Amino acid sequence: MVPLHHLPLASALERLRDWGISDAEVASGGFLSTPHCATRELIADADKRESWLDVFRAHNVRITALNSNGNPLHPDPAVGPKHRDDIRASVELAALIGVDRVVVMPGGPGSGPTADRPTWSIAPWDSGLLDVRDYQWQVAVPFWREAAAHAAAHGIRLCVEMHPHTVAYSPPTLERLIEAVGSDHLGVNLDPSHLFWQGIDPLRAIARLSGRIWHAAAKDTLLDEASIAVNGVLDDRYTRPDPATAYPLGASYVVTVPPDDAPWKFAAAGRGHDAAWWGSFVGALQAAGYDDSLSIENEDWDLPPDDAIPFAAATLRAAIATRVGIR
Repeated sequence: MVPLHHLPLASALERLRDWGISDAEVASGGFLSTPHCATRELIADADKRESWLDVFRAHNVRITALNSNGNPLHPDPAVGPKHRDDIRASVELAALIGVDRVVVMPGGPGSGPTADRPTWSIAPWDSGLLDVRDYQWQVAVPFWREAAAHAAAHGIRLCVEMHPHTVAYSPPTLERLIEAVGSDHLGVNLDPSHLFWQGIDPLRAIARLSGRIWHAAAKDTLLDEASIAVNGVLDDRYTRPDPATAYPLGASYVVTVPPDDAPWKFAAAGRGHDAAWWGSFVGALQAAGYDDSLSIENEDWDLPPDDAIPFAAATLRAAIATRVGIR
């Protein structure tokens, strides 16, 4: 519901119903502002919580998951501790409202104990970068063990999204995190968009992570082969935005500006891969044991939300129509 944060909750839910969408993943913390979910107030006040749920009931929209995407491992004391606490609070609220999933990101620590900015060592062929990677895992694993224990105590599953700039950005790195934590309450949010541009086949990723996928997102990626041939997928030609438009997704989330000929860019489901591919995506999820909602995550770089979201919904309806047993 993030693209509709500019609307009051009731108006946002009306928009969802107009588009034929009956389930919602609700932002509850992390990078994003949370105008539709005052997490701590809802935990503290049962009457407010029930009134809030009544708005969803009145519009026949089911809350499928809370989302606390952020960087709980951020070395800045103004960021990391808040995002860690947001995850804990999201777990507690989810338990109170009968939702069993919280979507999270793995987090990215700094390069060492004195760092104040995250570091992503994508190819540690230098021994110093191996040291950085080892340190980051020493930070990540204890936190996620604690977070998973908190989730288990509340009957909640944490669904981790593979995401660049974090410790777990591919199937092997996410498997490493899950295995190191060793909890039945830490699993996967399968979002194919970041896999596409890394050259990872989402369908193979689904098969590899079979049985541990507890949430799935529908976000596409457009690949520009001509630009990739010159700039590669790790293109760094991003610029700072105009201050007037620097925070389109929330007060703490600055979106940089990609070059006009970006090698890849996010798009509504169906703009990068057609309905037949998304049908294969749905089928692969089913085969891997996941048969629940697909969350339309809208970050289309070209279309406004009022165009992109219904386009994605139409693509997914066409994809689901090709499968048997999918709602």
